[in-house]
Amino acid sequence: MLIVFPLGLFVTATIFDLVRFVTGNPTFGQVGYWNIVVGMIGAVLAAVAGLVDWTAIPTGTRAKRVGLLHGAANTLVLVLFFISWLLRMDNVEHVAGAGTFTLEVIAVVVSGFAGWLGGELVDRLSVGVDDDADLDAPSSLRAVRSRVASR
Repeated sequence: MLIVFPLGLFVTATIFDLVRFVTGNPTFGQVGYWNIVVGMIGAVLAAVAGLVDWTAIPTGTRAKRVGLLHGAANTLVLVLFFISWLLRMDNVEHVAGAGTFTLEVIAVVVSGFAGWLGGELVDRLSVGVDDDADLDAPSSLRAVRSRVASR
């Protein structure tokens, strides 16, 4: 769940930077810049959670290899947006130049690949999926209520 915000913020930043190029309105560049700032904070939090999950995957499995590639791709996305942020930091209006915007587009494409790998981990390899999950599993809140009632 932690990846939704940084991914959305990074994509939105790229869209705002595109709108800034089309309209020439620097406000869109400012919004893109701040989306990147908040996206990086969220990405670091997601990376920590992802690393914890990855360490629980048994060594020598396909899931471990896919998880490593997934983490590496997401790290590349974070680094590319970090570079974009650094290049814009000294600019008073924080607008992206053509090279910076290109980095963002590359990062968004890489994030699509990383997202696909994340889907592989969950949907194909069942990483992070509750062992009791099935089409008729009871609500996860039911277990919480049972624990609270037993206290």
